[in-house]
Amino acid sequence: MKKGEFAAMRFTIFLILATVMISVLGGMSAAQAPDAAPRGDAENGKEIFASYGCYSCHGYAAHGGPGGRIGPSPYAFSGFSAYVRQPAGVMPLYTSRVVTDQELADIYAFLQSLPRPVPAESIPLLNN
Repeated sequence: MKKGEFAAMRFTIFLILATVMISVLGGMSAAQAPDAAPRGDAENGKEIFASYGCYSCHGYAAHGGPGGRIGPSPYAFSGFSAYVRQPAGVMPLYTSRVVTDQELADIYAFLQSLPRPVPAESIPLLNN
């Protein structure tokens, strides 16, 4: 096989694989997409966040704590869930017996509903 034929064959294989991936992912609903968060209720999540004492470390607006800002969550649901289930550092462990998967989805929905902080550039005092 000549060098040009090999490159053309690799490109053809790439196009086929890309087409297959697009058709597979394009046919998925949001609930089936990789790393998609399950449907959660932000209002219920806000109540759970308060009742389980999450605010005591993270603040009512999820703006602080040892891990920094958690709301709106900069992490995909899978990473958020994995960390809550098996945290590092000082955060307590929340197994599915303590916080159900639905409650976790509700908390995540609450975190995602929080307003994003304003950019530092928009605060005059910080730009002197």
